[in-house]
Amino acid sequence: MQLESNNKKMYLNKSHLQFVFDKNVLADALLSRGNDYQYTVNLLQSVKQQYVEGWVASHTVSILYYLVKQALQADDYNKEESQQIASKRIKEIMSFLKVLPQCGHDLITAFDEFELDYENYLITKLVKDYLPNPIIISQNKKFEGQGLTVKHPSDMTDKLLISLNQCDTHFVDLKQQQRQAFPNIEKNIKNVLVNCNFIQGNEVKQLEKKLAQFVGVKHCIGVSSGTDALLIAMMALGIQSGDEVITTPFTFIATGEMIALLGAKPIFVDIDPNTYNIDPNKIEQAITHKTKAILPVSLYGQCVDFDSINLIAKKYQIPVIEDGAQSFGATYKGKKSCSLTTIACTSFFPSKPLGGYGDGGACFTDNDELATLMREIRVHGQNKRYHHPRIGINGRLDTLQAAILLAKLDIFPKEIEKRKIIGDTYTQLLTKHCPHIIPPYIKNGYTSVYAQYTIKVDNRDKLIETLKKVHIPSAVHYPVPLNQQPALKTDAFDLLNAQELSSKVMSLPMHPYLTEVEQQYIVNMLK
Repeated sequence: MQLESNNKKMYLNKSHLQFVFDKNVLADALLSRGNDYQYTVNLLQSVKQQYVEGWVASHTVSILYYLVKQALQADDYNKEESQQIASKRIKEIMSFLKVLPQCGHDLITAFDEFELDYENYLITKLVKDYLPNPIIISQNKKFEGQGLTVKHPSDMTDKLLISLNQCDTHFVDLKQQQRQAFPNIEKNIKNVLVNCNFIQGNEVKQLEKKLAQFVGVKHCIGVSSGTDALLIAMMALGIQSGDEVITTPFTFIATGEMIALLGAKPIFVDIDPNTYNIDPNKIEQAITHKTKAILPVSLYGQCVDFDSINLIAKKYQIPVIEDGAQSFGATYKGKKSCSLTTIACTSFFPSKPLGGYGDGGACFTDNDELATLMREIRVHGQNKRYHHPRIGINGRLDTLQAAILLAKLDIFPKEIEKRKIIGDTYTQLLTKHCPHIIPPYIKNGYTSVYAQYTIKVDNRDKLIETLKKVHIPSAVHYPVPLNQQPALKTDAFDLLNAQELSSKVMSLPMHPYLTEVEQQYIVNMLK
């Protein structure tokens, strides 16, 4: 239906890009033909991710169906197969493209201006009438004679990405993630509000059961934060004043902070210069009669070398606690992070691979006695109502957070897959275009969930400033080793790797909904 003139150019915010695709570039994309079809695919992906608006004239759809069907038949598909495939592919792109309305026929004008290219005439008329900021995506330059901006798909990459990064590039895109899971999030939250079971509600028990199954352990104990998970784990192991806990200096302060909070002493051991995780070869020399635990951090999304660490721990009868705040969902030789040690801890901080909408965390173990202790510690050391055989804390996971995490856990496996694809794409692009930048090193037999995509560079400040000018966010994890933090400053073993890397690493935007087009632009800016 044609809109009245007073409704024209009211479709969208005038600050947004509006791509209008012609039949030929869409046909090339749907058939994966020609030298430039991938550019159109990338543009369509950006439309699908709602970074820009994509349009097609209503009459183009039927022409497109005919072109795709005929091309498939020419490739030896029978009539029925070609119809089904053409229909399926067009339905897929029409699920996110917007349709310009039909307009009246004017064959005389079409002949004069477009030499009877009626489809292009209709596109021109519709675009002028209804869209304030259109860009025609086409290989046909005749549109330019009508005062319109026309771009070949390969010409749009930089223009598109500059626009995206000025408006919508996020270091972590929680809004896009929320759109994927919102119906279930909303339903789960409503159930909690109706039941008013805000503390230790049924959703907490459901989440603990599902998380234990996901990781592959007997027990999951939901707690109030990743920091409290570390504290509760060490309390369950009886770590106290005068004890020593071996850990890494290259991580967030919570790891060392919880050791110190119990009156114990963090013993910092240097890191592997390739993985940035604690170096197992340097742990044994740090063990003394006061050592009560080894606390490695699976940094940036990749597990530590747990086989080596567990062998050392077994030799000295020392428990191992994995800080898996950044590696939840990663695998180590076929086993999941948080299933590899005496106790493991993770965080559900919003920006973590599996994050809630506030603080939250969990402890994991196969040990029945430790699981019981941790469940008691999280509720003030209580084993039954008003009976407290030990000192504990108020460390429970909120039911509302559990309800949100249940919904997000449903999409988490797909997000893990997307993180791996995005991480691999970054690495391929950087290896090809930026040999001066060292991408993350993922060991054979390991997978990473890329909680951060962290690169090593020599000119970090300059690169951060370059990205900032084009509105690309970045971050530094972590600029000061823990042994140099005023609250934890202590004598330490040789920590040269941690010291060097703290001045050279920086993290790029990383989340499951980052597009390849955005990644290409980010790498171009780094280059």
